[in-house]
Amino acid sequence: MSADDWVLHVDLDQFIAAVEVARHPELRGKPVVVGGNGDPAERAVVATASYEAREFGIQSGMPLRTAAKRCPDAVFLPVDKEAYEEVSERVMATLRSFPVVVEVIGWDEAFVGARVTDPEALAADIRARVAAETGMSCAVGIGDNKVRAKIATGFAKPGGIYRLTRANWVAVMAGRPTDALWGIGRKTAKKLAEAGLTTVRDLGTADADELAARFGPTMGPWYRLLAQGAGDTEVTATPYLARSRSRETTFQTDLDDRAAVDAQVSALAARVAEDVLAEGRPAVRIGVKVRFKPFLTYTRSLTLPAPTSDRAEIERAALSLLDRFEWTRPVRLLGVRAEFNRDE
Repeated sequence: MSADDWVLHVDLDQFIAAVEVARHPELRGKPVVVGGNGDPAERAVVATASYEAREFGIQSGMPLRTAAKRCPDAVFLPVDKEAYEEVSERVMATLRSFPVVVEVIGWDEAFVGARVTDPEALAADIRARVAAETGMSCAVGIGDNKVRAKIATGFAKPGGIYRLTRANWVAVMAGRPTDALWGIGRKTAKKLAEAGLTTVRDLGTADADELAARFGPTMGPWYRLLAQGAGDTEVTATPYLARSRSRETTFQTDLDDRAAVDAQVSALAARVAEDVLAEGRPAVRIGVKVRFKPFLTYTRSLTLPAPTSDRAEIERAALSLLDRFEWTRPVRLLGVRAEFNRDE
C-alpha cells in the first residue's frame, strides 16, 4: 500500500478547563467555568467550560452571571494565560517530535501534514503521546485538505478520531445545516437561509452567479466551494520559538508565612534561570504569579534593566515583585516566569 498525503487537525479537548483540572485534580468531574477573574459577579464572559458545565447550557462567550444562574454550583476560576501558553507549547513540541509538518493555528489546535499509509494509526499515536507527555486529551480529524480535517474533528470530539474526505463528504455533510461548515457562522447561515439555502447540499449546488450577486463576487462563490468540501491542502510549518519559560508549584498545604513564600520563589526563580540559560536567549521581563486561597490569582511583572540570563538577577527581580502583593490570605500556588524578546 502506497503512502498518501494527509492533513490531520489536532484539537485539544476542553483545553483551558482541562489545564485547570490537571492542576486541581479535586475538580475532576465537577462543572468548571473559566473566565475573567473568576468572579461570576463581575462583567466578564466565559472563556471555556468543562463538559460537565456545558450540560447546563454554559458556553464560551456567555456572561459569567448567566453561567452562574444556570449552574450555581459551578466552580468559577480566573483566566491564567501563562499556564495555558506553557501547556500549549509543550503540546506543540510533542507534535513536532513526529516526522510531520506542524502548523499551529491556536493555543489548542494545529494542522499536521504527513505522508503515511495509515493516517488513523498516526492519529492514534499522536493522541497517545500527547496524553503521556502533557496529560491533555485531544481529538484528531483526518482529511484530504484542511477544511475537511477541521470539520472532521467535530465528529471526533471528545478524544476520538474521524476521517472526512471527498469519498464520504456528501454522505456525511449534504444534509447538515450550512453552519456545520468551517467558516460559516450563525449570521451567515441565517442570510443563506433567507436565500433558500439551508443545507450544505443546497449551498453546494447553488448557482455561482446568483451567489456572487447576492453575497459578493468573492464570498458568494467561496461559500459554494466550501459546501463542496474544497480547501487548502498545504500545511506550512510554523517556526517554534518559546515566548517564555516558567515554573510553578501548587502546595498541598497552603503557605501562610512570608519567609516560606520567599524561599519557594527563590527556588522557582533558580529553576527558571536554568531554563533561560538552556534556551540560549536572555530574559527581558520577569513575572510572579500568586494564587491565594481559594482560587484568587494575581500576577505582577517588571521589565529588567537589561536582558539577562544571570540567576542572581532573575531571582532578585522575582523576589522584588513579592512586595507588590497584599499578603492577606494563605497561598496555594506560586509561579515565576521569564519572558524573551518577541522580536527575536
